[in-house]
Amino acid sequence: MLCLGTGLALVCAAQAQKESARASAIKPRTLGAKFPDKPTVAPSFTIPVDALGFAAPGVLYLGMRYTFVSLDFLSEDQVLFTFRVPSLQRREAGSEDSRQIKAVLLALPTGTIVAQARWTIHDHARYLWMLNDGHFLVRDRNSLLEGDSSLTLKPYLKYPGPLITLDLDPAQRFLITNSNEPATVVASAGNADSQVSDDSDATANSETAAGIVLRIVNRASTKIMLATRVRSPISLATNSDGYLGALRGKSDRWTIELNAFTGPGEKPMGEIESSCVPQLEFAGEKLVLANSCTDNGNNYLTVLTTDGQTLWRDLFPEQTVWPITRMAPNGLRFARENLAASHAVATFAPLTSEEIKGQLVRIFDAVTGEVVLEAPANPVLDGGGNVAISPSGRRVALLAANGIQIFDLPSPPPLPTAVPNAVSRP
Repeated sequence: MLCLGTGLALVCAAQAQKESARASAIKPRTLGAKFPDKPTVAPSFTIPVDALGFAAPGVLYLGMRYTFVSLDFLSEDQVLFTFRVPSLQRREAGSEDSRQIKAVLLALPTGTIVAQARWTIHDHARYLWMLNDGHFLVRDRNSLLEGDSSLTLKPYLKYPGPLITLDLDPAQRFLITNSNEPATVVASAGNADSQVSDDSDATANSETAAGIVLRIVNRASTKIMLATRVRSPISLATNSDGYLGALRGKSDRWTIELNAFTGPGEKPMGEIESSCVPQLEFAGEKLVLANSCTDNGNNYLTVLTTDGQTLWRDLFPEQTVWPITRMAPNGLRFARENLAASHAVATFAPLTSEEIKGQLVRIFDAVTGEVVLEAPANPVLDGGGNVAISPSGRRVALLAANGIQIFDLPSPPPLPTAVPNAVSRP
């Protein structure tokens, strides 16, 4: 229900207060800080990676958050493994770093190479996003390229400046991007042909100052639905209906709202407590992950529905840092990987490579919060990309033990028709 008008606003406020009290009553599960020496579920099979030409990056890169690898399911029985290969690069004065990425498409369970290619990428950030139709997007500077099972890349979109971030909604109808663009580009909604391009005739003013442009782009038509200048890159969690926002209330209380694309008003989904700005993600069309923090460095993960129900909460120990989340395409499972450190990271207690014990990967059922797999990943890749979940949610691929380990899991529980008040936790 949308909170419009004084009467409805009072009703919504009362509902939000009731939901907040009920959510606070949900006892969070405290996850352990012990680093496992082996997976809790044995892998079904492992594909060796040495023969593919993969070499682990040196420990000197730890802390830089570079992306060296992307591990993705192209289908239930095909894994796309892309990774940086060391090579000599010819550099010109003032040019950006470039690197060679080897792409290998592998058939499961044999590990047979179906296709392979080599791409050139010009920075160290995340470069690949899998689509749900057997295609994928590759980012290189200000360009987005589209690929398929042939691993051939074709131009898709070109921005007026370097593309900083890229996100997709669960249904992959929209691209949510942050790009660094010159002042001559007008940030407004319209056709992609005129807006995601260099408009040299535009006049700079206070609203078109040089800096970051946030856009929501329709993926099929490339029409821009929203475009605005922002001071810094914004992570905007979006589904087919709208985008999420967090409105701060008294003390450390935050109201999570869904702002609809069409129609007025905001739909409150519930409240959480956090000493930092909550980080919000859609696991699926109806499920939201809210990452929050406490004053002492611990992190909470709260799972809510767009209907305003809080399903479960987990408390992560302060020794697990730099979380990265990867979703299953159906939204029913997700992977969360953290570095396991010997102490919490703080201003006066920075993290060194010697204090990193490893990288811990947990696979969660989104509806119940059950941890169905816990495993160490190696090499440690603090930029992520070393775990993937198949379209059905039943298979997990993990880079570990000199190979790609494939785990076969039971089917994840579906989103219930009638959402319970809370999920029973152990």
